Amino acid sequence: MRILPAVLAAALAAACVDMPATLTRLLEARRLASEMHVEFTHAADAANRAVMADTDEASTAAADEARHARAIVERNLQALQPILQRLDYAEDTRHLDAFKTRFDEYRRLDDEILPLAVENTNLKAQRLSFGSAREAADAFRSALAAAARSQSGNRCRVDALAAQASAALFEIQMLQAPHIAESQDAAMTRMEDQMAASGRTARKALEQLNATLGANGSAQLAAAAAALDRFKAVNDEIVSLSRRNTNVRSLALSFGRKRMVTAECDDSLRALEQALASHQFAATR
Repeated sequence: MRILPAVLAAALAAACVDMPATLTRLLEARRLASEMHVEFTHAADAANRAVMADTDEASTAAADEARHARAIVERNLQALQPILQRLDYAEDTRHLDAFKTRFDEYRRLDDEILPLAVENTNLKAQRLSFGSAREAADAFRSALAAAARSQSGNRCRVDALAAQASAALFEIQMLQAPHIAESQDAAMTRMEDQMAASGRTARKALEQLNATLGANGSAQLAAAAAALDRFKAVNDEIVSLSRRNTNVRSLALSFGRKRMVTAECDDSLRALEQALASHQFAATR
């Protein structure tokens, strides 16, 4: 009969020795989960800023920030799993597994979105539209106006052809913005066909002006032709950048599926923190 008290005493002693270790693991689990939640929120916010940034530098900086915060989440996730297993917390482990499943999808989306955001092809196309393309179009119209002033006779035909060429270029400019914003290939193709038709109209009007003016406006029309060539080259670049659609695609992904996955990750982390906070230990002496 003396064996039983001895066994109970040994068991109680073992429990007292193990209690500080269990408490230490619980506190570390709470710290890791809390930091993971903070850094996940940071990563999601930085990724959104990368998508919304209006310069390459800002996009790149925000994307790097998002990747760094995400790396901390991944590190804490790996450290937390064995701790919960040693604590044998079934509910807490279930919440962590739920987060891990959703976080795997989050990472896949993030790895697709961030490179797109950094490319900024739609923003670059927009800058070209309001920069080099506009400058070339203005130079084209100025050269046409100068050529028209050089002609004293047949002024109505000259003015009509100059106006036709200018209007054709303006039509292309008006199509650039909707093309840059468009996400559907078919719609972009239709706009590109309209641009090509307007470009041919401008070129034909310029040829007719050459035939009408002859040597009188040759210098001005040569300048107009050079400006038209520059405009076409810039417009081709705008279309190429717009076709890649990196800003449109990254924005659609960010505010589509990724937004839902981010909310699900956040819910799992919140549930994990609440589960860890529910574990209590009485003070021991």
